Amino acid sequence: MRVCIVGCGAVGSLFAANLAQLEDVEVWAYDLFGEHVEAINRAGLRLSGAGDVLGRLQATSDPASLPACDFGIVATKAMHTAAAVEATAAAFTGGCVATVQNGLGNEEAIARFAERVIRGTTFPAGKLVEPGHVQWDVKGDTTLGPFEPRPAPFAEVERLADACTRAGMPATAVRDARGPQWRKVIFNAATNPVGALTRLTHGRVCDDPGLRRLVSGLVDEGKAVAAAQGISLDADPEELIDHAAKPEVAYDHKASMLQDVEAHRPTEIDYLNGGIVGFGREHGVPTPLNRAIWSLVKGLEQSW
Repeated sequence: MRVCIVGCGAVGSLFAANLAQLEDVEVWAYDLFGEHVEAINRAGLRLSGAGDVLGRLQATSDPASLPACDFGIVATKAMHTAAAVEATAAAFTGGCVATVQNGLGNEEAIARFAERVIRGTTFPAGKLVEPGHVQWDVKGDTTLGPFEPRPAPFAEVERLADACTRAGMPATAVRDARGPQWRKVIFNAATNPVGALTRLTHGRVCDDPGLRRLVSGLVDEGKAVAAAQGISLDADPEELIDHAAKPEVAYDHKASMLQDVEAHRPTEIDYLNGGIVGFGREHGVPTPLNRAIWSLVKGLEQSW
């Protein structure tokens, strides 16, 4: 099996380095960060923290150099999905392309350039320490399922899930992956921007009673939007929020949106709270809290 990680940032690196441990999987990585690519090719891709791994793989910033791949795993920021998949699409002509990204709309963007698409949701998280080195902050499960308008064969979904699981990134193949996806979208939309606006880690947001009530209000709106679409969540986002706030899980973890704010990078707010607002408008569900948070983060971005 040959797998290409499209976007080898923190999450992409977790999949790349772990999958590279398998003898029956050849791993490639495509990323535009030249120093990261060079470091990976020179000394491998190192993970530290929740797991210590050194993955040997081939990395490139030239999409034309990618070989034909059985699977693509897209792990870019949501705003870069279309450009990244358009650039690498030739490598996946006979394969399947999965997303393990945050937010809504990534599958639709991938489906513009790929015939067989996998809807994916993943919870592992980390951050880039330096080129070739990623700190693994949070372990977690991944759920994969066919993207309904352009589905990958379920046998191929199972094949990718099996490889990820054997590599130490537990994954489950399901027929309908919308529930897990919306659970994480709601989780992220309720917690990440609050942390980004206050500069607090996940656990410290949950420690503050006023902020925790705000988080629950955002969750309730997201649940209502999911229900209006006939989507059954696979678990309550509130339980996930409380679980992640434990010291041994993600109490001190800075969400990716907070990392972006600290670096003055564009955030994924349009694909999280903005996505919930959009689907709410489409289905007649009011989302005033999500709209307010969306506006606040957009205003913060403009201040840079």
